[in-house]
Amino acid sequence: MRPIVTTTDFSEAKLVSRGKVRDIYDLGEELLIVVTDRLSAFDHVLPNGIPDKGRVLNLLTAFWLDKTRHIVKNHMVTTQTNGLPASLRHHASILDGRFTLAKKAKMLPVECIVRGYLSGSGWSDYKKSGAVCGIVLPKGLKESDKLPEPIFTPSTKAETGHDQNIGFDEMSSLLGGPLAAKVKETALSLYSFAADYALARGIIIADTKFEFGLIDGGLILCDEVITPDSSRFWPKSEYEPGKAQPSFDKQFVRDYLLSIKWNKEPPVPALPPDVVAKTTEKYREAYERITGAPLP
Repeated sequence: MRPIVTTTDFSEAKLVSRGKVRDIYDLGEELLIVVTDRLSAFDHVLPNGIPDKGRVLNLLTAFWLDKTRHIVKNHMVTTQTNGLPASLRHHASILDGRFTLAKKAKMLPVECIVRGYLSGSGWSDYKKSGAVCGIVLPKGLKESDKLPEPIFTPSTKAETGHDQNIGFDEMSSLLGGPLAAKVKETALSLYSFAADYALARGIIIADTKFEFGLIDGGLILCDEVITPDSSRFWPKSEYEPGKAQPSFDKQFVRDYLLSIKWNKEPPVPALPPDVVAKTTEKYREAYERITGAPLP
């Protein structure tokens, strides 16, 4: 297990964004995306880092980007330290496994969510209206049921607060009809490919979120791809419709914060060592099951 990295500060490059998990630097022609071990829950970053979390997210994204090149091009240039600019190579021990050098793209202003199972906000929607994001579903479905076919439910990207679900027509108005249709088709193809691949390895991908951009007018897959942070991963062996499912993510953290009745306002409580250890274990297990290899 490598040292925990919760923040970076590289004077050799211009920091352009520090999100809940990622620090992004502008290298001129490319971006340096650094995935830290920060963890957020209920819209707050926790004081503890989660060992290996950033490396799992980064290397699993790289795995999927490589596996899906036959579906769509992507922004990844390299995740290897020998590809770093000379000015940053002395940071290789910090960056190893947790960075991606990426092509710059004009990002599309939508989150592209694909749902294959009825869970989370989709289940809440369905109970109220029989539909998810305006898409009417068959009657009588239970929580966590597999949908008759995957559905595409885009949302806007909110600068603050929560993203807002939008219909495909509204997305078409934002992007133009042909591009919107291409994005939808690509997102559904990516989900179907990944869901089949993961299922054969004992993991159900209940839903996931993609981000796309344009380079020279061509569609390109960007950012995080099919990780425990951007998706719901469920163990196939424990799948039982009719209730919430155990998952490969920060479930232990959420459960702990709810158990201590934290009011979801600062100050954010620190996590006990056993919750940190269990969370690390689940992230690592997701990586190793899907890739078939130990986390390097």
